[in-house]
Amino acid sequence: MAINKTVNSSTKSHGAMRNCIEYVLKEQKTTDRLIDMTGPAPDEITWDSVYRAFIDEKKLWDKDSGRMYAHNIISFHKDEKITPFQAFDFAKEFVSKWFTGFQTLISVHQDKDHVHVHMVTNTVSYIDGKKLHTTRADLQKMKNLTNDMCMERGFHVPEKGKHFDGQEFELGTTTTWSKDKYHLFENNKVKSYVVDCLYAVMNAKQNSFSKADFIREMLKRDWNTVWEDNRKNITFINSRGQRVRASNLSKTFSIDISKESLISEFTGKSRDREQNRDTSITRGVGGNYGMEQTAAIHQSEATIAIGKADRVYKDSKRRRENLRAKQEHEVRNTIFENNVRLQRERKREIDFDL
Repeated sequence: MAINKTVNSSTKSHGAMRNCIEYVLKEQKTTDRLIDMTGPAPDEITWDSVYRAFIDEKKLWDKDSGRMYAHNIISFHKDEKITPFQAFDFAKEFVSKWFTGFQTLISVHQDKDHVHVHMVTNTVSYIDGKKLHTTRADLQKMKNLTNDMCMERGFHVPEKGKHFDGQEFELGTTTTWSKDKYHLFENNKVKSYVVDCLYAVMNAKQNSFSKADFIREMLKRDWNTVWEDNRKNITFINSRGQRVRASNLSKTFSIDISKESLISEFTGKSRDREQNRDTSITRGVGGNYGMEQTAAIHQSEATIAIGKADRVYKDSKRRRENLRAKQEHEVRNTIFENNVRLQRERKREIDFDL
């Protein structure tokens, strides 16, 4: 299973491009030194020679401004049976098909529990000087090409809402491929509004039988709901101006909070309520059983989702505390080693003077 990610970071400066190339070519990350470059390339691939080759091409076409480079990463699942050399060949084929005419640095990293390949592409074509442009439609085509190449090789193809082994995600499972969002979880910043928004949505759903009910329930919980017919997504905004899209919650916590899903849920609950109201008239006491059963199901779903969100928060807090302890230990060791080194230098100076 291969995930092809376009890294969204500032790419409009020489410094950013130089830093990216330098990072991709770090020796401690490229154990087998599986490195290549397409297009006009230097005799020896180093971060400085690749950087200069990119700059020379830009100056040749007088396009040394704007977006400097594109950075893509193809990551293979840790359980995928693939070698670093196979990943290298995979990336080279992808580059030949997708970044034709553009200088691209390819580097296999083996410093994690899964093999992944970095591709840094010069945004100026060495063939005609045209700039590289990537649209949302291109990102989907890039994903399709990656999946097709996986199928040709007998690798797993990622399925939405499912693990590597094909099992479906449990309700509330946190799934995020965004590096920035991951750091929000790690630094506990996400707790302040993203998880709070999830709590509000799950609780508001329980008490709602219509779109109007839901908007009113969210407002009680300090969240204004922007739900317009001419917009695809629902957006939630709290009193501090922080925004959360329903699609973001759906992707992150594996919960369907689309317009269609909410309307379907409200319609079903309203229908159950009407049926139980009719039943209660004909049968008397006990007619609310169906409605209570439906409410219990939604309560159970909300409890599961909120419980999972709490575990994510606690796990990230524990990892953060462990990381802080490790960093403090490393700082103490560094100070100790520096002191020992200084003492040895002073002793050598004294011995030399004597």
